[in-house]
Amino acid sequence: MFSNKKIYQVDAFTEVPFKGNPAAIMVLENEVAENWMQSVASEMNLSETAFVLKKGDLFEIRYFTPTVEIPLCGHATLASAHILFELGIVNANDTIKFQAKGGLLLVKNIDGYIAMEFPEYNFKPIKIPNHFKELVGFQPSSMYKSDGNWVIAIAESQEQIRICAPKFQRLETFGLGHLIITAASTDSTIDFVVRCFVPETGINEDPVTGSAHCVLAPLWSGLLNKTNMTSHQISKRGGKLLVSYRNNSVEIKGKATTIFEGFLKI
Repeated sequence: MFSNKKIYQVDAFTEVPFKGNPAAIMVLENEVAENWMQSVASEMNLSETAFVLKKGDLFEIRYFTPTVEIPLCGHATLASAHILFELGIVNANDTIKFQAKGGLLLVKNIDGYIAMEFPEYNFKPIKIPNHFKELVGFQPSSMYKSDGNWVIAIAESQEQIRICAPKFQRLETFGLGHLIITAASTDSTIDFVVRCFVPETGINEDPVTGSAHCVLAPLWSGLLNKTNMTSHQISKRGGKLLVSYRNNSVEIKGKATTIFEGFLKI
């Protein structure tokens, strides 16, 4: 189908193997069929598999969960940039321009981190559903709906975020299939904690979710009166993100490590 069948697995938003969020990356040499990309993503069975194709002075990037294509993904963008830099496809001092369905993404190296410029997601307050505590495990202090189809619930404590056990099979039924839960951190080195549940895309809990910070950055910037913040996604694997919000733009910084490379025998 194409000459380069190499596939890489990268742990994003971590320097430690087997932490952060794993993504599979393929650097394509020519166009491939959408259903083929979806089949590869289903086979990899990770939160996202990204396919990158150079087109002129930018790279087209597409993201697939095991079940659907999505327009934007933070950790798979970070992982893809990591591979392009690591393989020398892009010079370490250059800026990568990714064209995703969710917009143009600019990525570069800054002080040992991969820094990604992402769009801001607008958000508005919504009424707290009567059934929320039963489905998720705590009563939020406030809730919002944002661009990117996210519902955001703010908890009163980090502990509520840590111990909650959502009823995944019922979340989507009640419009909570794309849910962020978040709270202020009890750690003085961390500003806020977060967990993300996306059963409507085939992922019960995403280990580390860069795109969620398109809304978390402006939300917490307003709550904390800060522009530079540290986020800790307290999933089982866990991951930390450095986020900045200024001029209606979100910068997300993280590190990544390559776990393995393979070769498709098809």
